[in-house]
Amino acid sequence: MNATAAPKERRWEAPYAEAELDAVVRVPGSKSMTARALILAALASGPSTIRRPLIARDTLLMVEGLRSIGVAVDTGDDDAWVVTPPRRSLRAVDSQSAFKGGTEVDCGLAGTVMRFLPPVAALADGPVGFDGDPHARKRPNDGVIKALRDLGVAIEDGGRMALPFTVNATGNVKGGELEVDASKTSQLVSALLMAAPRFENGLDLRHVGDRPVPSRPYLDMVVHMMRQAGADVDDSEPNRWRVAPGELQGREWVIEPDLQNAAPFLIAAAAVGGRVTVEGWPTETTQAGDKIRDLLVQLGSRVEWSRGGLTVVGSPSVLPVELDLADAAELTPTLAALFGVNKGPFTIRGVAHIRGHETDRVSALVTELRKIGADVDEFEDGFRVNSGGRTTGTWATYADHRMAHAGAVAGLVIPGLVLDDVACVSKTWPDFAEVWERAVRGDA
Repeated sequence: MNATAAPKERRWEAPYAEAELDAVVRVPGSKSMTARALILAALASGPSTIRRPLIARDTLLMVEGLRSIGVAVDTGDDDAWVVTPPRRSLRAVDSQSAFKGGTEVDCGLAGTVMRFLPPVAALADGPVGFDGDPHARKRPNDGVIKALRDLGVAIEDGGRMALPFTVNATGNVKGGELEVDASKTSQLVSALLMAAPRFENGLDLRHVGDRPVPSRPYLDMVVHMMRQAGADVDDSEPNRWRVAPGELQGREWVIEPDLQNAAPFLIAAAAVGGRVTVEGWPTETTQAGDKIRDLLVQLGSRVEWSRGGLTVVGSPSVLPVELDLADAAELTPTLAALFGVNKGPFTIRGVAHIRGHETDRVSALVTELRKIGADVDEFEDGFRVNSGGRTTGTWATYADHRMAHAGAVAGLVIPGLVLDDVACVSKTWPDFAEVWERAVRGDA
């Protein structure tokens, strides 16, 4: 099977927890770090090695996209990918299905590909077309398209401001001053910053939206990684980033475990009790998923560090809370599932931007929670679970890996809950369902 192809749907009965959990889990590498390392390595002046990369559909789509513009990526060793930029300039490499003399990039349903790659493609020589899964065409990408046009890059999109579109690259971007509204996604800022050292005049980027940039830890991550690669980045002023033109250095990147993928396992301990350890949890990190530690303590569980990683000793009596998850919105689905099977009240606010993720996650979560019998009020930027429910049935995943994770959490306490499609987890962790089953059975 082609690992970058859209997965075939697979129904899955989420395992019911007959007893408290006792599991040790190793999660794959961070998608966010792997994606950023690939981009920075592609723009560097020499080869880079990415150790313990995430091997999943999103990152493999990124690899194929980089190959299509002349970057050599050797993925022969699962533990160490080698990225070698072209000696001269990036170029639109003719593919088997030649695209107007250029190339095509399949974005799948990956926001990182549809947002991070266009600014890089703008530095190539020749047209680069972007398209993806049907759901991807609904994801907002007006920010990247407008920003590149404001920088003088010609883009054909048929007026959609979304996929599909073509970047008619000429091999050069002048850069300079640029204003954007990044209130829908921090990926817009990350995308522009990473390409900026290769712009002729660098970039002086300002966020001018009425709302703040969401998921700010991801901006800390990209600035930190850019500096590791030798970029001159000044983020001392709020909502402004100045990147000087210059070379990025090839280097070794060591990818941390993906804390967003780890979160459902820790939340599982809070759902049914017991102990769950995630191996290799970093003591210092810029990953937004690290916030789950504090949240679980707030909900009444205990968090312990050990030599092997991070352990949560769960308390199924979850305490009512009101949370602002603007900086860690990816945690919303699995926390929502935890709240959806408990007494409440629980409130999550500050997550309006997740309406533009793989699906409208706020609407999808409210719909699925109501199906299991929860009493839920929906807001523009979140929802309140007044009281939970435990009605079995089918949990829809909306081709969204985080919705599948949420269904798995709900299934711990709802016997016979069936996910209509668990294959969507291939986006960031193809083996999630099998690892989850072992953890619930006590084999992990």
